Amino acid sequence: MEYIELYRGDITKIKVDAIVNAANTSLLGGGGVDGAIHNAAGPQLREECSGHGGCPTGQARITNGYRLPAKYVIHAVGPVWKGGKFKESVMLQSCYRSALDLAEGKHAKSIAFPAISTGVFGYPAEEAAGIAVKTVRDWLKYPPTINRIVFVVYNDAAENVYRKLLT
Repeated sequence: MEYIELYRGDITKIKVDAIVNAANTSLLGGGGVDGAIHNAAGPQLREECSGHGGCPTGQARITNGYRLPAKYVIHAVGPVWKGGKFKESVMLQSCYRSALDLAEGKHAKSIAFPAISTGVFGYPAEEAAGIAVKTVRDWLKYPPTINRIVFVVYNDAAENVYRKLLT
C-alpha cells in the first residue's frame, strides 16, 4: 500500500508530524522554503539549529517545530547542482533517506517534503522529483512507522511533474 500524497500549498501550514526543510549546510536559515520555515517556527528554531554545528550535504538533522503545526523540522541538505557529474543524485537520495530515518526514529506517522535542491541550489526539477519519488517508494518497501508522506509543491510546473510520477 502506498502512502504518498501530493499537496499544493505552504509547507509551513500542513498538519503532519514532521516537515522537511530544504536547508543549507549552516542550518541557520536562508531563502525560499528554508527562510519560510525559520520565519514561521520563530527564533527558537535558529537557536536550536546553531547547536547542531551545521550539517553536511546529503544528510539531515532534526529539531523541534516550535510555532509550526509540525512537531519536528528535519533539515535536509541537498546538493547544489553542478551538472550532474559530482554525485548530486547520490547526495539527493541520501538526504531523503536520512530525513525519513530521522522521522521514523521519532515515531512520526507523517512527513512532508518540499522539492529539495530545486530552488536556489539549481537541481533540475523533473530529475529531482524522480529521485525523490523513487527514494521514498524504495524506503517504503520496509515496514515503516510512517504512514503518510506528502510532497508539497508550490506551482503548476512542479505539481504536473509530481502528478505524472505518482500516477
